[in-house]
Amino acid sequence: MTTPPRILVIAGSDSGGGAGIQADIKTITMLGGYAMTAVTAITAQNTLGVQAVHPVPTDMVIAQIDSCLSDIGADAIKIGMIGSAETADAVADRLATAAMPIVFDPVMVATSGSVLADAATVDAFVRLMRCATLVTPNAPELAVLGGVEAVLAHGCALLEKGGHIEGETVIDRLHEDGEVAEWVSARIATRSTHGTGCTLASAIATGLGQGMPLSPAVQRARDFVRLALLSAPGLGNGHGPMGHGDVRNDGLFTGPALNQVTVGARNYGASVAFYRQLGLSQIVDSPDNGYARFEAANGVTFSVHAGDAGTGIVYLESGALDAWCAYLARRGVRLIQMPRDESWGWREARLEDPAGNLIVLYQAGENRRYPPWRIEP
Repeated sequence: MTTPPRILVIAGSDSGGGAGIQADIKTITMLGGYAMTAVTAITAQNTLGVQAVHPVPTDMVIAQIDSCLSDIGADAIKIGMIGSAETADAVADRLATAAMPIVFDPVMVATSGSVLADAATVDAFVRLMRCATLVTPNAPELAVLGGVEAVLAHGCALLEKGGHIEGETVIDRLHEDGEVAEWVSARIATRSTHGTGCTLASAIATGLGQGMPLSPAVQRARDFVRLALLSAPGLGNGHGPMGHGDVRNDGLFTGPALNQVTVGARNYGASVAFYRQLGLSQIVDSPDNGYARFEAANGVTFSVHAGDAGTGIVYLESGALDAWCAYLARRGVRLIQMPRDESWGWREARLEDPAGNLIVLYQAGENRRYPPWRIEP
């Protein structure tokens, strides 16, 4: 078995399960990591707000860190809610010579608006930024920290998150070694945004622990957050939790992942009725194109296409499609179509197996299970 990356999370507990340590554990586990924790604070918290906070004594926080690192070790560390200025300084002392990537999410205010770090604690964030590989503030947090140049002056990379900036799109910018990478995505209309920052930072830390470069780790983490938002279960009466556990088979790994098959249909209506009767949930209905897509309980999708009776297409997804295809080409595999963007939002390459069966290598992300034209099952 492959040894999973060991990710140590230093953060607060969320009794409602949507953010903090609980969101971190879910994220790391879904992305193939092994999560360990050093709890900095216990909160009474739900989707409506934070009702109480009990900081864990600093010596106990450090004892948890030492316990994990001295035995299991870590491939990356994620720091979230820190609890107190004293704890921030002690953690900075402990990690000053750490030889693994550190992602610091400078949590100051919960999604509900509750304050989670006093002025003294925020002042102590300076030392944690000096230890960090990457700092991931939202727009209000970045302003408190002094802006882009002030954060970069501490020697860390910066992910400038745009989720708190109004508009129909969300723009995130990664500042690394003098270069800026930018991602622009349509804003997802949902109130289930509790824990987005915790989830993003943990997902990045997991990628770094797996040996991914920083920019691809951020890209995959953003994809994970968006899929978790789209999969949110709608719990609570306020800012609800995301659907971490429903992010499955969505090109979050290098690949290949077998998660989509298309078969032909002689009669569109009859085929749709048949597969619905089997228990598959229909998510795309395009009778004019003779195309329907279904989703299974494990997140795998399956399509029928009228006019291709007796034929089938196997789809293998990769989160690094172009690199995968370049590797195959170097190995002598003949592709009949190199990777290109298709009108339906997928990037695809094509080849045939020795028997002439069509194989599609592709990257779709959220557009496989959540295309813009998705219908309710």
